[in-house]
Amino acid sequence: MKNKILILAISAAALASCKKQDANKPQDGPKPYQVVTAEVKNVVGYQTFPASVQGIVNNDVRAKIQGYIMQVLVDEGQYVSKGQPLFRIETNVLSETADAAYSGVSSAKANVAAAQAAVNAAQVEVDKIRPLVEKNIISKVQLETALANLARAKAQVMQANAAVSQANATYKGAKANVDYSVVRAPISGVVGSLPLKVGSLVGPSDQIPLTTVSDTREVYAYFSMNEKEYLDFLEKSYGSTVPEKLKNLPMVELELANGSIYSEKGKIQAVTGQIDPATGTMQFRAAFPNASKLLSNGNSGNIRFPIHYDNAVVIPESSTYEQQGIVHAYIVGADKKVKNTVITVKDRINNLIVVESGVKKGDQIVATGIGGLKDDAEIIPKPIKMDSLIETIKPLF
Repeated sequence: MKNKILILAISAAALASCKKQDANKPQDGPKPYQVVTAEVKNVVGYQTFPASVQGIVNNDVRAKIQGYIMQVLVDEGQYVSKGQPLFRIETNVLSETADAAYSGVSSAKANVAAAQAAVNAAQVEVDKIRPLVEKNIISKVQLETALANLARAKAQVMQANAAVSQANATYKGAKANVDYSVVRAPISGVVGSLPLKVGSLVGPSDQIPLTTVSDTREVYAYFSMNEKEYLDFLEKSYGSTVPEKLKNLPMVELELANGSIYSEKGKIQAVTGQIDPATGTMQFRAAFPNASKLLSNGNSGNIRFPIHYDNAVVIPESSTYEQQGIVHAYIVGADKKVKNTVITVKDRINNLIVVESGVKKGDQIVATGIGGLKDDAEIIPKPIKMDSLIETIKPLF
């Protein structure tokens, strides 16, 4: 009995001690949160479109005659001038044909000389017979025969001259084929890939060109808009006609494949006159200077259209969260209690949200750590500057 009384006494003492400790334990209160003030700024956003880059002129180089490549005189990526030799094609048979054609010209000229001599002889005969006929010494039949011989000789001269022309044409064609054995650059520009090497059989009907020469002093970036984007573009652009709208468009930027921005800005020059039925898009062309030859035929990237937001209300992206497609933020009231507010986003630019509605200038917004907040929760506001917050969340790479 004494043991039971002792145990009960110890238990009562322990319970009293626990209650005393719970009474001394501090209760949960408002927690500190960083807050920023919604500001009005002038910011620039960008609408991007995938683009492909081409030289202003791209000429496929093809062989005009059939033969085997004997020499490749340039390398890939080399700059060449118009008329510069690029390839040499085997010419043994062609040279023999040209020599034979030249001999044909000489032979045809000799035939002309012989025919002209026959004309001269026939003319002498006519001149000798004519006075005799006039004096009735010989009959007119002999004169007519002589005149017929003269006409026949003159016709042979004409035929011989025609043969000379034909022989010259044959020779010029054969000589041109020999000249075509040297494949020259059609324009000044940069040599593309060289898929065919020495010993390859080439000809004018080949599907694969010997190479491509691209004039890249200036480049074109081609990009497309779908029908909705195109109609929005027309509505927002200044001007009554498409050419006027293109003229009034701001300069655009080219984002390269590595994410960097090309140093030169471009100008939208043209747009196709109809929507492609296969893709449902309209194609645009922007021109960029390329004096440094940084851009080459076949590059890819993104065209960036600038969108200016003047006097726009902005808040940090870190101060928002999205749920079922709806963007929320917590506005801090005068009583230091937060109110969950739905906002409409106009754009997202460099870790900032351009607000269309839901937040106004001067509103205090919980800046970070909003995952554990609830509506009407009381906090301890810790104001920070928006710029310093944005700087801390910018990517390092």
